[in-house]
Amino acid sequence: NDLNATVFYCQLLLRSCKKDTVYCLLLFVFLLALVLAYVGKTMSGAYMNSLFTQLERQFNIPASLLGIMNGSFEIGNLLLIAFVSYFGAKLHRPRIIALGCTTMSFGCLLISIPHFLFGRYHIESSISQQENFSVMPLCLVNHSLFSLPTEEPSTDCEKKPGSLLWIFVMVGNIVRGMGETPIMPLGISYLEDFAKAENSPFYLGCLHTATVVGPFLGLLLASFCAELFVDLGSVDAEDITITSTDARWVGAWWLGMLICASLNLLAGIPFWFLPRSLLKEGETNESVETSKKSVVPLQENDKNEAKQTVYEIAKGKLYCIFFPSSFRSLRCELFYMLFICVTVIQFNAFNAMFSFMPKYVEQQFGKSASDAIFLIGVYNLPVVCVGYFFGGLFMKKFKINIYQAAKIAFWVSLLEYLLYFGTYWTICDTSPVAGLTTSYEGIEQVSYAESTLLADCNRDCDCPFKIWDPVCGNNGITYVSPCLAGCKSSRGAGKNMVFENCTCVAASGFSSQNISATLGRCDGEENCEKMLHYFLILSLVCSFIFSLAAMPGYMVLIRYSKMPEEKSFGVGIHGLASRVLAGIPSPIYFGALIDTTCLKWGTMTCGGEGACRIYDIVTYRWLYLGLPAILRGVSYIPSAVILLILRKKLKSETQVLLNAPVEMQDKEQEALK
Repeated sequence: NDLNATVFYCQLLLRSCKKDTVYCLLLFVFLLALVLAYVGKTMSGAYMNSLFTQLERQFNIPASLLGIMNGSFEIGNLLLIAFVSYFGAKLHRPRIIALGCTTMSFGCLLISIPHFLFGRYHIESSISQQENFSVMPLCLVNHSLFSLPTEEPSTDCEKKPGSLLWIFVMVGNIVRGMGETPIMPLGISYLEDFAKAENSPFYLGCLHTATVVGPFLGLLLASFCAELFVDLGSVDAEDITITSTDARWVGAWWLGMLICASLNLLAGIPFWFLPRSLLKEGETNESVETSKKSVVPLQENDKNEAKQTVYEIAKGKLYCIFFPSSFRSLRCELFYMLFICVTVIQFNAFNAMFSFMPKYVEQQFGKSASDAIFLIGVYNLPVVCVGYFFGGLFMKKFKINIYQAAKIAFWVSLLEYLLYFGTYWTICDTSPVAGLTTSYEGIEQVSYAESTLLADCNRDCDCPFKIWDPVCGNNGITYVSPCLAGCKSSRGAGKNMVFENCTCVAASGFSSQNISATLGRCDGEENCEKMLHYFLILSLVCSFIFSLAAMPGYMVLIRYSKMPEEKSFGVGIHGLASRVLAGIPSPIYFGALIDTTCLKWGTMTCGGEGACRIYDIVTYRWLYLGLPAILRGVSYIPSAVILLILRKKLKSETQVLLNAPVEMQDKEQEALK
């Protein structure tokens, strides 16, 4: 664990080794550094995706802007992907990776800067401070001494930093995407160039393991930071009147970003000191010198042929894409277009669903952001890793061909899709909110209008509508504020404050001498905890089954064409289309659709509209579960066509193999004659 001791022992090893062994050790150091870089980039990515609800509340922005933040990472990735793919292999690859890690670290640091510029987080509350005392948000009919907080903006608002600080987060995410670009392609190509063919799968397996360990650590870190209040160390715990389950709670999201920045910076340090090239594992200096002498006279010719080949392939592919009628092999091009179509549609569904999964668990089951992130990470990530492993092992064990792999991917994915519909029954009713999801008399009704917040029990209280400061009445109904609950007195302080003589609680038919309300929303139904575990278990099963189909499906794309140029072209276009047509737009339009289900928007300090505090959970549920289901259902149409194409290709290849011996016999007889 001591870095200095590790460096010292490494130096002793290097001095005692032969030159060829030193190259092997350097390759091992490169592998360890690359694994750490993979952990850093995936950890920061998972952490960033899990803190969007925190950012929504911190900056008082709608979910559609969260989608833009989410998609900004893919924008940064696309800005450099072509440059890195073309020029990366010609430059010093380890130093380019080191530069990428440093850039990612700077992006994470840039994301955390708004916290230090924003100042202390203002918790939206109906309690207003006037000089040395607080004005309680009570229903004071014909009050004259104090006045409740108005909805007019304060003159001091212009001096305070606004919510535009979220732009720092978006720019930081773009920078983080730019920094991540060279790590995977240059790292894998470096390993492939200098590793033995039999060792390469093991090295790639280490990297894939890191892509699972990183997100798991990122989600654990996000869960820990979300439980801490955003103004960590500057606010006393007694002064915080809300809990982590409150819609106004903001965790210490900036703390995790600083940790991710430190890890990415640390991961890039070893790459600065690694050489540009190494000896291939198992080779000696003498064999390399001999091969160099035989290769040098042919280098110029190979370069010209390579340039011509790349030019012809690119020209042919672009011509086929824009002029479909002139496809040389319509069946081949149709396969790639259909496969990309399936990927884009399914990636739209999964990316939108997983981006807003923590928010859904918070709203549907009444969990805190910390608990939602932790449960999602624990239930989903480990089984995905196991599913990938067994999917690849199954293909290796039984030597699955391309058509069998496509059938496995199709039917296993379809099985998971049918099980997915079970999530529609894992629901629970959240606590009713007077004027929004139920009337003041306790009759269930959903209203998007502010006028329904008024009733006979609070009409004379002169209450503000826009402020969200919920209280839970003894009757189990949540009220938007103590004033709208008709409460006329209070006792206690902080989280223990109790409001009494609440006329609206009595108006609901609740018969009790103690007609009071406490701070915070009421708890949901008793079966919410049980339904949450059903939802998570079903999510676990679906994730495992779908991950089993992921590896066979990806191998179909790689193995369809036997030409290396077409393989690389197909994989490249596949990744590009996934980012441009799914990774960027899906969280944006999905977030905008979620905004349409908002029942009550929060209020900013200056009186503007803030983040959403409560959603129409029924509409939200059908939107969150229904839209991905529709998209995935549509994707099975081109998937079925792909199966037919592969089946026809398999039959034609089989027929060629059957006819080959007969043709050879005829040629032999002609030769004998």
